[in-house]
Amino acid sequence: MELNNVKEPVEVLVVGAGPAGLTLAVDLARRGIRAQVVERGAELFPGSRGKGLQPRTQEVFDDLGVLAAVRAAGGPYPPMMGWEGDRRSGAFQMIDSAEPTPDAPYRKAWMLPQWRTSRILYARLLELGGGVRFGTELIGFDQDADGVEARLRHADGSTATVRARYLAAADGGRSTVRAALGIGMTGETVDPRPMLVADVRIDGIDADHWHVWRQAPGGGFALCPLAGTDHFQVLAQYEDADAVPGTSPEAVRRLVADRTPLTAADVREVLWASAFRARAAMADRFRDGRAFLVGDAAHVHSPAGGQGLNTSVQDAYNLGWKLGQVLRHGADPALLDSYEEERLPVAAGVLGISTRIHRAAMAGDAEGQQRAAEVHQLGLTYRGGPLASELRPALPQDALRAGDRAPDAPCTLPDSTPYRLFDAFRGPHFTLLALGGCELPPYEGDLLRTYAVGGPTPDLLDPAGHIRKAYAERGLFLIRPDGYVAFAAADDAEGVRALGDCLRRYGVLDRAATR
Repeated sequence: MELNNVKEPVEVLVVGAGPAGLTLAVDLARRGIRAQVVERGAELFPGSRGKGLQPRTQEVFDDLGVLAAVRAAGGPYPPMMGWEGDRRSGAFQMIDSAEPTPDAPYRKAWMLPQWRTSRILYARLLELGGGVRFGTELIGFDQDADGVEARLRHADGSTATVRARYLAAADGGRSTVRAALGIGMTGETVDPRPMLVADVRIDGIDADHWHVWRQAPGGGFALCPLAGTDHFQVLAQYEDADAVPGTSPEAVRRLVADRTPLTAADVREVLWASAFRARAAMADRFRDGRAFLVGDAAHVHSPAGGQGLNTSVQDAYNLGWKLGQVLRHGADPALLDSYEEERLPVAAGVLGISTRIHRAAMAGDAEGQQRAAEVHQLGLTYRGGPLASELRPALPQDALRAGDRAPDAPCTLPDSTPYRLFDAFRGPHFTLLALGGCELPPYEGDLLRTYAVGGPTPDLLDPAGHIRKAYAERGLFLIRPDGYVAFAAADDAEGVRALGDCLRRYGVLDRAATR
């Protein structure tokens, strides 16, 4: 797809090829949406920065077809090893983990350097027929009632204009798009003292632990072995708020020697380094007309708690299916309003988690630093939001409701083949679970897959009761393409009528084929 002067319009122009932009591009590509990603850099981001993939992000990557590569390339977090000068003070755990359960197959954060996450997503995008225009910078754009006209500049200085129906800004915390839209960022400096993060190859220390010097001269210091590589991530805090961290290879080597028992010569190679101050801020709005902010363009986090990259991926995952329904399946464009309505409150809550963990670390509060289950993001919900249609009265307090994440559950096909609900959900379609055996209209097609659980002709068998435990004994549950419950109702005539209205709202019913 050439970026000529308004010759072949694209449907979505994605600005930025980080994890958020690539996730969105992958989701759009599998829906047949003509999207173009432009990235001002000459290549993908080279650093490890966002190295932890939370359980909910692993579920997203399962659906997008990249989890196998993610699991093969990464690994679990190692235990922490405390140091006092040149003496080890003992191992401890900071990362909360749990064993898989029937409703949640991924319960542990998975370590993968950000650069490798981006490469895996990029490979998937190429596999789906998409691509990235590297060395291409957005220099301006105009909106009208039908789309966006964007002006681009290539690395050789040439310019081009591209027409798109929508624009997605995934261009980071210093977003050019956000600035052009005049959208402010509201937030605070979490810690006025600078920090440095770097990737190194280093000798003289084991890769079985995440090594921490809390009382290192000049500020706390950590060396984390990066799973699937021979690299370590350096993270250094500075006690002096006016310090200017050096990012040159020589400066990083000196820093290692000053803060640890290692020598500068032990640092074989400095691959990448960056200095920053921890900040928590959120855009005042996530949408302006036909332009959307995703990822760091919409919210910036302290690295504490490993929330930034994961929240960014889920922004993209939330927006992708909605653009697909509007652009391909005739859904009301008002559906796109729900992106901000759903994601802005979630981002605000996640910012609070990462800020709390960071400040606990500043205060030396070990208990406050513990990475509890809240960082896994499995409990994030859109209950009470614009797309949550809950029609069942008087539910128990712990009942699954519309707006909640749709749980997984082991089950079997009628021929006894092992199956899981996540197998049914995987793909760009909606999924209808009908528990209890009520008679449904003949909905079926590429946009909707229907599974009867129970009744005379079930599509899924639930011998261990995992589906009924996670959902209900009876009821109708419509699962969105991003794995959240859109609709829940009783399995009666009234529930079936309401289901039809819901399917029409999303542009699904008219496309459904009769069995």
